[in-house]
Amino acid sequence: MHADGAGLGRVQVRLKWDPSPFGEPARHLDIVAATYAARDPYGRPEYVVYHENRAPDGTITMTRHSETGLGLGFVEVMELEFERLSSAYGRVVVGVAIHQNGGPRTFGDLSHAGVLVVEGYRQLLADDFAGVADATAATIAEFNRDPSGAWHLKELIRGFDSTPTAFMAEMGRHRG
Repeated sequence: MHADGAGLGRVQVRLKWDPSPFGEPARHLDIVAATYAARDPYGRPEYVVYHENRAPDGTITMTRHSETGLGLGFVEVMELEFERLSSAYGRVVVGVAIHQNGGPRTFGDLSHAGVLVVEGYRQLLADDFAGVADATAATIAEFNRDPSGAWHLKELIRGFDSTPTAFMAEMGRHRG
C-alpha cells in the first residue's frame, strides 16, 4: 500500500525459469490472471488474461512472453493497472500454469524458477515454487479492492494438479 493509503497502482508479475536441457521438449509456463466481479468475487471469472487472451479494457497486459524460458532474468511479464481497472471488478487472482506438452511436468522439475511481484521498485512478493513442487499450476497472489476502492495484495501460493485450461476455471474458487 502506498504511504498515502491509495492502495496499489501499476503492478508487474515477473516469471523466470531455465530452459529444458538439450534434446528435451521446451518447458513452457504462462502467467494467468482471472478477474472477478465485485458483486461475485468467488464466482466465475469475468475474463482471464494470458498470452493468447487479452483484457477487454487493456488494464492487464502481457509485456513479455516466453515459450521456452530462454533469456536472461525474468522472461515473462504481466502488467496489471489497478488504478484503471473498472469498479465493476473487485478481485483479481494471478497464477502460473505449466504446459504439459512432452509429458507431465511439475514446478519441482524446473530449475531456477521464480516469480516476483513488484510495484515500481518495491518488491511485493517473491517465491521460488518450492512450496508447490508437486503442482503443475499455482496461484501466486490475490488482489482485492477495499470499500474505498483501493487495491491490496494478499499472497496466495497454492498448488494445483491441473492442465492450464482447467486451472483457469478453478484458480479463483478458493476463499483464501
